[in-house]
Amino acid sequence: MGLLPLVATLLGGLVILIWRIRETQRPLTARLILIPPLGMTTGFLMFLAPQTRVPVPVGLAAFFAGAIFLSYPLIRTSTLTRSGDAVLLQRSRWFLVILLALLVVRLAARHYVEQYVDVLQTGSVFFLVAYGMLVPWRVAMYLRYRALMRVREGSALSPRPPLPPVQG
Repeated sequence: MGLLPLVATLLGGLVILIWRIRETQRPLTARLILIPPLGMTTGFLMFLAPQTRVPVPVGLAAFFAGAIFLSYPLIRTSTLTRSGDAVLLQRSRWFLVILLALLVVRLAARHYVEQYVDVLQTGSVFFLVAYGMLVPWRVAMYLRYRALMRVREGSALSPRPPLPPVQG
């Protein structure tokens, strides 16, 4: 791996660490949880360019590696808590350690993958890994957020009102 990609990866990791730390300082909303994976979905447009395409089994393996192995630590260390009417992402020391560990794994894996595919396909593979990691993590956060919001609204504590009779 050249110096420029290494520096870019390290700077990207630093930006994400700062972003994650700042995210714990303000209330979460469903929108803040769901926008990153929706925004990242536009990255699939890269596959319109033939030189970025990877074989389907490689793409599926990359996606599921992110979804199965890399999202789990993020899900386990992302704790949502209530503070009054607000839902906050509780800062976890392990969360930052895991983000750093994922950065190191990515650097090592990138070095390995670049031996077998070109730089554009490597970017595609790691996009799929990151997307596979992000989606389950954000879905889990959203489900926890919704559960905390239901408790706040009291709907988890009281039964739903009966539906009105159907007229016909």
